[in-house]
Amino acid sequence: MIWFFLLSGIFLGWSLGANDTANIFGTAVGTRMIRFRTAAIVTAIFVVLGAVISGEGATHTLGKLGAVNAIAGSFTVALAAAVTVAWMTKLKLPVSTSQAIVGAIIGWNFFTGSPTDINTLVKIVTTWVICPLLAAAFAFVIYKFTMAVLPRSRVHLLQQDSYNRVGLLLVGAFGAYSLGANNIANVMGVFVPANPFTDLSFSTLFTLSGTQQLFLLGAIAIGVGVFTYSYRVMITVGNDLFKLTPVAALVVVLSESLVLFMFASKGLEQLLASYGLPTIPLVPVSSSQAVIGAIIGIVLAKGGRGINMKVLGKVSSGWITTPVIAAVISFIGLYFAQNVFEQKVVEPINETRIEIQYQNIQIDTLKNSIIDEFDLKEDIKIKNSTKMIP
Repeated sequence: MIWFFLLSGIFLGWSLGANDTANIFGTAVGTRMIRFRTAAIVTAIFVVLGAVISGEGATHTLGKLGAVNAIAGSFTVALAAAVTVAWMTKLKLPVSTSQAIVGAIIGWNFFTGSPTDINTLVKIVTTWVICPLLAAAFAFVIYKFTMAVLPRSRVHLLQQDSYNRVGLLLVGAFGAYSLGANNIANVMGVFVPANPFTDLSFSTLFTLSGTQQLFLLGAIAIGVGVFTYSYRVMITVGNDLFKLTPVAALVVVLSESLVLFMFASKGLEQLLASYGLPTIPLVPVSSSQAVIGAIIGIVLAKGGRGINMKVLGKVSSGWITTPVIAAVISFIGLYFAQNVFEQKVVEPINETRIEIQYQNIQIDTLKNSIIDEFDLKEDIKIKNSTKMIP
């Protein structure tokens, strides 16, 4: 039964692979610099590595938005997000899986009466604005720098073409790793509170935690989605929105990858904190928004002309409607799961246990205060007796 419930997470992983991974190599495939098969293999390998090695950072923030604590509830929430993303993929729109899962979790909160952490929601929604702006800024600066240096390098066109292909592969691998690290929270994050797996040790070599096993399963599903259905969206990203040169395609992928990595790296967060600098929240951001922002940054660097506003408007409308659609599907799905299929979609909170814990805390506090008061009186007695000694 556990594996049945995990099917929706696998479906969501497949949907993310079919949709969001197009943002990694879409520009490279669209400009015919890299073959689709090569792009798919590199993406699948590095998505798995990123998910298993660095996937836990963004999951924590998503869990604070709403802790889906029953496996049937996790199944329904993931299914709602997956159906939304698959539907948008069918329409050839590079939508945000992050927005889909956030909308689905809010739908769960509404249905179960669970509180939505407003601070976490504001943090996540703020990143939806910052993400494309940051990607656009990176792309603008990197493209301007590249175009200033490239003419002076005097590299032959054939050699430059070879460098571009290698660069797109390397940057694409980095982007796939960053996507796995950041977006695996969207795929399997809702299953973490009700995680059915236990830690798995491989002799003395290493231990694969239950959470990492979830992430590995989701990452494999992403890889399958890349191979089976991502080509259509790659063409939309690589050709339909804006005609990119090979150099511009390289800049777009690099800019997007940097943004995804920044919002997933615990190491970067700790480094900034150690110097007393503001930290970047570990939040699952949208690779779709990052790549569109990077493309717009290239457009601005080229003078602001040539972008297909019709396609941009269509993509933007998908971003707005995605969380709303996911929330509605999640709410309706939870109703059927609970009332028609008689599945427990939320575990009740044991209020009695919480009250006992609270009372124990009060007793411990009172006990400590009595002890402190007794010790103080004893100290005073000792001091007074010392003063009386001639």
